[in-house]
Amino acid sequence: MRTTFDFAPLWRSTIGFDHLADLVDSTLRQASEDHYPPYNIERTSEDHYRISLAVAGFGADDIAVTAEQNALTIEGRKPEEAAGEYLYRGIAARPFRRVFNLADYVQVKEASFRDGLLIIDLVREVPEAMKPRRIQIGGGASPASQIEQKKAA
Repeated sequence: MRTTFDFAPLWRSTIGFDHLADLVDSTLRQASEDHYPPYNIERTSEDHYRISLAVAGFGADDIAVTAEQNALTIEGRKPEEAAGEYLYRGIAARPFRRVFNLADYVQVKEASFRDGLLIIDLVREVPEAMKPRRIQIGGGASPASQIEQKKAA
């Protein structure tokens, strides 16, 4: 049983959150997506993440990693092999496309291929202007009392 949600009331009562609503909507549509290749997402430190994909049977030249805006796309395609006779073929080598939505300020640091795993390291680098800053409160008289003192003088 698949439930469909109507986000129209959410869209008409919020401003500037269109991307969030679209993200939720697209996630619900991809629920029946193929789960190949299997992957892990781990947090290695406060602002560092790692995605590991099990891509046995693929080489580094068979995989393309593309980062654009807030999406990371990983595509794999094996070149056609010479026809051989397999008695059993358990290593999947079918083409795949996996898309990960990235939060703002998350950038791909590096990608490496080790022991049949594609490892992609990500880092969140928030610009200095966007980081929270502490505002110092002055100890002098309030602006309203300063104006009253000027009028009295």
